[in-house]
Amino acid sequence: MYIIVIGGGRLGYYLLKALLNEGHEVLVLEKDSRICRTITDELGSVCFRGDGCEASTLAEVGTGRAGMLVAVTGDDEDNLVACQVAKHKHNVPRTVARLRNPQNAILFKKLGVDVTISTTDIILEAIEREVPTHPLTQLMSIDEKGLVIVDVKITPESTTVGKKVKELSLPKESKLALIIPNKGNAHVPAANTVLQAGDQIIAVTSPETKGALQVALRGV
Repeated sequence: MYIIVIGGGRLGYYLLKALLNEGHEVLVLEKDSRICRTITDELGSVCFRGDGCEASTLAEVGTGRAGMLVAVTGDDEDNLVACQVAKHKHNVPRTVARLRNPQNAILFKKLGVDVTISTTDIILEAIEREVPTHPLTQLMSIDEKGLVIVDVKITPESTTVGKKVKELSLPKESKLALIIPNKGNAHVPAANTVLQAGDQIIAVTSPETKGALQVALRGV
């Protein structure tokens, strides 16, 4: 796949190397001539000096045949513009944008960016996975469907311990996919499955109903 990376900083550099190692055709667009020269000296003709926000620059590097554009500059606005130009001017099927401010994620999605990646969110999710008593951890986003996969922990203090799944008031958008008990094998929950302390429940829900799902599974 031909992949264009906007931004040749540290993140763009390591992303470029990883994608090249996987056999992709990759080109980095970088405005800083010094950075571009360093990349070229080490990896060959894989860096083009130019502004990835400009339609003419993207046209010059053949963005119309790219399968993906990944914008990883340190400026959220530049990343958004690059993704929009790639998608709407050059019909790139998939765009990915780095976010410095996770609060911009909703705006980026509304404006057509396919995937947003926030370093802050990634670090928070890693912390949540390492805290055994943390009530809910988001494991994965399914952006195309507007859904997330979450892990909800049932503690001894949860008022739902001893209740059957059919007795829970789950949000309409939520589905329980798997229960991982403290002891025993993981299994798909049924209507008569009884929640036990120590259960980890893997569920699919919408971002807006994560809180309601947590309350339904753990109680107030």
